[in-house]
Amino acid sequence: MAEADVYESRYHDFRVDTLAARLEYPWGLAFLPGGDVLVTERAGRLRILRDGELLETPVSGVPEVAVGGQGGLLDVILHPQFDDNRLLFLSYAHQTGEGRTTRVARAEYRDGALENVNVIFEALPRSNTTRHFAGRLAFDRDGYLYVPVGDRGDKPRAQDLSDDAGGVHRITIDGQPAPGNPFLDKDGARKTFFTYGNRNIQGMARHPVTGEIWSHEHGPRGGDEVNIIRAGTNYGWPEITYGIDYSGLPITDRTRAPGMAQPLHYWDPSIAPSGLAIYDGEMFPKWRGDLFVGALKFQKVVRLRVNDREQVVEEEDLLTDLGKRIREVKQAPDGSIWLLTDAHDGEILRLSAP
Repeated sequence: MAEADVYESRYHDFRVDTLAARLEYPWGLAFLPGGDVLVTERAGRLRILRDGELLETPVSGVPEVAVGGQGGLLDVILHPQFDDNRLLFLSYAHQTGEGRTTRVARAEYRDGALENVNVIFEALPRSNTTRHFAGRLAFDRDGYLYVPVGDRGDKPRAQDLSDDAGGVHRITIDGQPAPGNPFLDKDGARKTFFTYGNRNIQGMARHPVTGEIWSHEHGPRGGDEVNIIRAGTNYGWPEITYGIDYSGLPITDRTRAPGMAQPLHYWDPSIAPSGLAIYDGEMFPKWRGDLFVGALKFQKVVRLRVNDREQVVEEEDLLTDLGKRIREVKQAPDGSIWLLTDAHDGEILRLSAP
């Protein structure tokens, strides 16, 4: 482990340790009950960090992954009753002759191997782009799994409820539409949809107090958003946005429209957010309730404080001189905050009390 650097912030000083390196574009991580940590590499490998050492041999049984562009092996999440059932879930890009899409597989994890691997969700139709797979996963308190799918680089798909792209799907662990989903009785709509009008969600976390699922998503040039994922909500993409096209041309002249939700917060210019944690640990008590967001483009971590009226009242940039693209932010069981850096030689970093 490299010698730690100590940083100052408004409420806490913290140290940053490098726990592991030489990871190929790490994307997601999960903390196992015994102390091991699982880390996905976009290249298709699921790695194990054990006692501070990254094991050379990856987990066996990972399903076939389509690697290219923004696609590959994405998130990993444990079932809430993992101790009893050993179930975990992987999101990833998959390819057939009909194109690529986002899939979710369920598996049993035992001694460095995945067993009884089953695909429980596949976004349809497929397309030939390698963009906007989304893929960040979260469980709600009822044990239902939230699966965001990006618009796949085809903007109008996000407003089409007969198309799985551009929204958040809420499913059972068997892949069925979750009871109470808002479009179960809507003709022509995919029954797994929970929200739509979402461009490309790569940050998602359950609020430790309210139990609601919070998210952030990539805008184009500007217009990255923080939202609470609420049943049946249309978040507006691409009909409303605070961003413009990469060409510099407008996407729409509207930032508001009837029946479409406003973000709790947005960034302009875009920070390219990825990874989200809502802190509730004991290590940094003055950060409790704050959101921590990784930034790829601006290479930093953003701390947001939200009041009881769901308004962002404070924003602080952390690690601005680190010079690393932050892909994932996750609170560890001991209250430290772990980061994954987005690089061919990606790292696992840990923020802890000095």
